[in-house]
Amino acid sequence: MSVATITPRELHELRRAGRAAELIDVRTPAEYREVHAEAARSIPLDRLDPQAVMAGREGPDAGPLYVICRSGSRAKKACEAFQAAGFPDVVNVEGGTQAWEQAGLPVVRGEKTMSLERQVRIAAGSLVVLGTALGAFVHPAFLGLSGFVGAGLVFAGLTDTCGMGMLLARMPWNQGCAGGTTCSR
Repeated sequence: MSVATITPRELHELRRAGRAAELIDVRTPAEYREVHAEAARSIPLDRLDPQAVMAGREGPDAGPLYVICRSGSRAKKACEAFQAAGFPDVVNVEGGTQAWEQAGLPVVRGEKTMSLERQVRIAAGSLVVLGTALGAFVHPAFLGLSGFVGAGLVFAGLTDTCGMGMLLARMPWNQGCAGGTTCSR
């Protein structure tokens, strides 16, 4: 399934020209709170319901729905979810919020938070160290933990799907918008 893309600069120019350009950010609420494109509203990927999002729009005349994340990977998955649900008019913002910031486009900054990618690296590294230490000092069977984490990282790299990332995204410290699944500032 092919996903249409747009650069942050092109999207910004569309908005400046007065064109309807609804932008959703599919990162975790914590990542969104830290920094997001000025026009974006938060709908985390793990809670994304394409039917509900499209039902809340102004109908077929609303134009394409633009999707952004940190670097483009989660936004692509969200676009594919919309397409699979029968909504082909979705566009991935190339390079995500990182590219948006690098282009010098307007962002909203909030409280500093740890990125989901960094949390995954810390959790995976900790589990490997723990499995190795337990395997060396308690019982060799604990080395299986390190092997399991390593296999999970290989799987995540090959499929661009990270189970640990999805689990960490649901942790309380990565939540933030009380009383609903979307937030905006």
